[in-house]
Amino acid sequence: MIKLTKRMKLIHENINIKKQFSIIKAINNLKTLSKVKFIESIDIAIVLGINPKKTEQNIRGSVSLPYGTGKNIKIAVFADGKEAIQAKKLGVKLVGMDDLSKKIINGEKNFDIVISTPEAMDLVIKLGPILGPKGLMPNPKLGTITNNIDKTIKKIRDGQINFRNDKNGIIHTTIGKINFESKKIKENLKSLLKILKKYKPVQLKNNFFKKIYISSTMGLSLDITKDCINLIN
Repeated sequence: MIKLTKRMKLIHENINIKKQFSIIKAINNLKTLSKVKFIESIDIAIVLGINPKKTEQNIRGSVSLPYGTGKNIKIAVFADGKEAIQAKKLGVKLVGMDDLSKKIINGEKNFDIVISTPEAMDLVIKLGPILGPKGLMPNPKLGTITNNIDKTIKKIRDGQINFRNDKNGIIHTTIGKINFESKKIKENLKSLLKILKKYKPVQLKNNFFKKIYISSTMGLSLDITKDCINLIN
């Protein structure tokens, strides 16, 4: 049997993880029981009623959260010419073509999102074995293959996040920081769920949202399914 730390023991003693919570109650519980020395992220796990083995049922897209994620997003941009100049003016440090490709091949990992111009994709595709498994390949559905480099960078920094289901049909993403006001976290979640609802496969007859959990980086995962369903219906 795994021995709980004092912090985790305190959390288990104060929260009944078998019950469902309202979104605000869950967030407030996470805030109250956060005892770590850094600002935790607020994460969401959404279990979808899809069959991830069927390509047409896989979910992938993006949404602009009204209050952002509170995270400093690090961007890599594959571009040259005026698009590269635009990216550098906006403070992006990883900008280039072959030189950037070599950095990534040699182990560069200091980025969260990759943006590419359409012309640079022949080069980026060769990095598929590195970027693909991490979900970092640029994709037109996510707006990360574009000639509007400056606009895309600004949207990402203003709170746009990308999402896609994993092999188990679950979407994991961050919707804020634990020091956000609870109502702002709720509004971010509402925006995410409303966009996700639009991606429901037409052939899906079962419930699209099966389970929805909220957690902090070092906290427990709390069930907020019912309140979330009420939020978007």
